[in-house]
Amino acid sequence: MATPSERVTFRAVFAIGEFRALWSAELVSTLGDQVARVALAVLVFRNTGSTVLTGLIFALTYLPMLAGGLFLARLGDRYPRREVMAIANLAQAVLIGAMAVPGVPLWLLCALLFFSVLATGPFNAAQLALLPDMLVGQRYVTAMTIRNVTTYSAQLVGFAAGGLLVAVLNPNLGLALDAASFAASSVLLRIGVRRRPAPDAAENDGGDGARSLLTGFRVIWRDPRTRTLTAIGGLALFYIAPEALAAPYAAQLKMGTAAVGLLMAADPVGAVVGALVFGRLAETTRLRSVALLGIAAGLPLAVCALRPPLLLALLVFALSGAAATIYTMQAMTTSARLLADPVRAQGLGFASAVIQSVQGIGALLAGVLGAAFTPAGGIGAAGALGAVLALVLVGGWRRAAHPYDRLAARLREA
Repeated sequence: MATPSERVTFRAVFAIGEFRALWSAELVSTLGDQVARVALAVLVFRNTGSTVLTGLIFALTYLPMLAGGLFLARLGDRYPRREVMAIANLAQAVLIGAMAVPGVPLWLLCALLFFSVLATGPFNAAQLALLPDMLVGQRYVTAMTIRNVTTYSAQLVGFAAGGLLVAVLNPNLGLALDAASFAASSVLLRIGVRRRPAPDAAENDGGDGARSLLTGFRVIWRDPRTRTLTAIGGLALFYIAPEALAAPYAAQLKMGTAAVGLLMAADPVGAVVGALVFGRLAETTRLRSVALLGIAAGLPLAVCALRPPLLLALLVFALSGAAATIYTMQAMTTSARLLADPVRAQGLGFASAVIQSVQGIGALLAGVLGAAFTPAGGIGAAGALGAVLALVLVGGWRRAAHPYDRLAARLREA
């Protein structure tokens, strides 16, 4: 095991076969998912011309995670976590495959998308709970850095390639590729990740969705540190606006489909940079700045109220993405190490559901703001609102976590 002061390299983590399998599975499915998001945004905006409906369909790529994370996260504590992940991926492959059929009406497309994203809740809970068992100490921190760098890189490639793919071919092909990616991910998990028993079969026997919700809420709420970290992560409510309004913003700039992919890719570009910076910062520094970075993620977006041209908009989106990535990674890694193993999936499932599903609400909010003002004005308003709320959370985090060096020492031992 690495000592607290030892820097664990990427090579050392990749030498662990289970992590390679888990990493590969997530990489494949993420690539397909981003192509599908571009395809859905273009498909709906092309067929309806509605900013609100475009925001709605983008919201459905996130919002059902709330129900999945709240009511189904217990599956990751009650059953072997590898099986939960593999079955969830297989279900998504079937549902998204049905979405790829040409001519599917909008209402059915929304229903299939809802249930597909619903399965992401237990998958995320099981995955986040499994990583601290697979990798401990500094290996866990380094693994989270790798995971986020590659996930956001996959989003970058998927969004950019998705814009070109949809422009050259059609959105249905993008959905078919997403379905195939989930099937491949399920196979990789079955082959490469060791089966582990549920962490506490006796404690988790007989649970249901309502109990999962209450347990997840309770374990997050009772600790002011995890409670505040979840609130900081929830700033994604405002910072999803650039992706949600990418298609209308490209239209406002009088640019085509390829520009939609570039605008959607800007946030992942910044996220890759943010994840790399995260891995090089000391734990105490990350803890001290986590809430401040919430402000730093919102201020660049406020500039969009001036309707910057494409290149400047890409830079602004990237800066926001970098700051948001660091505070989100710190929120999740800190919470994972503060939670006990028998309830870790439920606690992380609840936190992840809040952080990710508020992006769906934020996409709807962005659509409404974009319709009330302009797409550029909607993004600017969302950024300003997020920065104001983050300012309030700065004080709450200081009260919950100070002194930071003492908390950092405890986390290094976890």
